[in-house]
Amino acid sequence: MFAYIKGTIEDIDIDYIVVESNNVGFKIMTSSNVISKLSLHEERTIYTYMNVREDDISLFGFLTKDEIEAFKLLIGVSGIGPRNALSIMSALTMDELRMAIIAGDYKAIAKANGVGPKTAQKAVIELKDKFKLEDVFGTPESTDDSLSEKVGDDIIGDAVLALNALGYSESEAYKIVKKTALNGSYDTVEALIKASLKNIM
Repeated sequence: MFAYIKGTIEDIDIDYIVVESNNVGFKIMTSSNVISKLSLHEERTIYTYMNVREDDISLFGFLTKDEIEAFKLLIGVSGIGPRNALSIMSALTMDELRMAIIAGDYKAIAKANGVGPKTAQKAVIELKDKFKLEDVFGTPESTDDSLSEKVGDDIIGDAVLALNALGYSESEAYKIVKKTALNGSYDTVEALIKASLKNIM
């Protein structure tokens, strides 16, 4: 019913905000990641999703269209309701969520309150084709094929996770892997990791 609500932030709580628009205060459930970016009395546009149940009507909101689309994808997974999806999006940033799904890292998703390993695995399986690595850190600078077409999202994702485990941030790891992958051909994760580490030295 509401695509978005534009108004003034009048209240901020642990898991919801109140946005006043045209003298009406809308209570909107949201993630801790969104709440951390808001301040009282500032004017913001909140993209919303209305969840209607027999005994309740709730609004869920986010700051970007990407976030609201990710939320809709999550609640489309069997076993994940709006509040579970909100919990996942509180535990992970958008980039972390994309990376976890692409790399099949269900344990990262299972860290969210109320989300068990089986449900997290189901989310990874059902949503893996919905996210691309290019969405995480931008479109790769390739004049030929895209990065995912050259190497493959699975191999890239696993290589990024491996470098991340060695102490590199996700953005640093991705930049290293991207540079390596664009300048060679790699059929296995091991080969891409070895080549990426050589490029660091």
